[in-house]
Amino acid sequence: MSIPKSVIPIHNGGISFRGLPPLSLYIHIPYCVQKCPYCDFNSHAIKNRLPEKEYIDALLLDLQSELPNIWGRKIHSIFIGGGTPALFQAASIEYLLNQIRALLPLVPDCEITLEANPAVAEKNRFQDFRHAGITRLSLGVQSLSDKHLRALGRIHTAQEALDAIDVAVKTFLRVNVDLMYALPCQTIDDAIADINTLTPLDLTHISAYQLTIEPHTAFGHQPPENLPDDDFIVDMEQAVHETLQQAGFQRYEISAFARLGHQCQHNLNYWQFGDYLGIGAGAHGKITYPHGIVRTVKHRSPDFYIQAAHQSNPNAHRDWILANDLPVEFMMNALRLIDGVPMELFTDRTGLSILTIQNSLFQARQRGLLSDDNKRLQATPKGLAFLNELISLFLK
Repeated sequence: MSIPKSVIPIHNGGISFRGLPPLSLYIHIPYCVQKCPYCDFNSHAIKNRLPEKEYIDALLLDLQSELPNIWGRKIHSIFIGGGTPALFQAASIEYLLNQIRALLPLVPDCEITLEANPAVAEKNRFQDFRHAGITRLSLGVQSLSDKHLRALGRIHTAQEALDAIDVAVKTFLRVNVDLMYALPCQTIDDAIADINTLTPLDLTHISAYQLTIEPHTAFGHQPPENLPDDDFIVDMEQAVHETLQQAGFQRYEISAFARLGHQCQHNLNYWQFGDYLGIGAGAHGKITYPHGIVRTVKHRSPDFYIQAAHQSNPNAHRDWILANDLPVEFMMNALRLIDGVPMELFTDRTGLSILTIQNSLFQARQRGLLSDDNKRLQATPKGLAFLNELISLFLK
């Protein structure tokens, strides 16, 4: 009997892969109407015109340049993020997906997510996006209070958000809403009111995360006034999590809650240290080879990216991940999952023996940050609360 290729151990310099992980495709479309003051993603407000055709052509050239690195592998999920990718016409998204299918095999029922905002123009195209091949919509709502939306620099109103959700859940079987808490002047009652408004609306997924002030943002340069203190944030977070779980949303990752069977497959692949091909301005990728793992980063400037893609050079960086860096890279993702991951996944996804992190595991368990279960790598409730401390134990 022949051994399937997926389980043949591949040996190289102390790294041994028992097969390749699932592969996802991330597509970054960086354009937006207005840059939000808290946003540290590679997004750019439209100045004159939206270079839709030029950018789609660049994405496909980028993808074609990556094909030799992933021959024979299937795509398990696609995520089109931004920016605001729903600013593109549905016909452009359909063309892009059709070309991707011509170049790469997709698994049956491949999850294909599109990020959108609750603007009227986008809402009116939801049906067209579904016909274009989108199977899951992710709406950047952030708040259902007009006061808090203005504080966040959002350009939609609470009512426009509710209207967009109503159209989305009638159009797509799977809909996520992004929601923020710990906003300036926000009370716990305010945060709970947002949750209680959202949970009856047939959503399948809610991403609830704390507003953080990132250094290279407008808020980083001039923080808003009346931000809650750390103790208050802890109380608010606990109230948000409990309210979501009481409404039937299972917390499966630090900030992700889903109805049963509706976890985001694309993000799960990230957190389980799967592979992902990243195309688009500033997109990151991670690809496993028989002899190691490569990290790629595309050029950040959309104009320069378009030019570079036409010159078959869309990568700003392409580097091997050092073996000493693999444990912390793995743990930064896997320990975000509430149930953690099977112990053997560490070896499967890094190619390293579990013996290489035995000392770190011992320290983490001694501090009460990691479960004592010898079959799983799982943060304790204390470990989730002090995740940065836990992850730092795996630095080499």
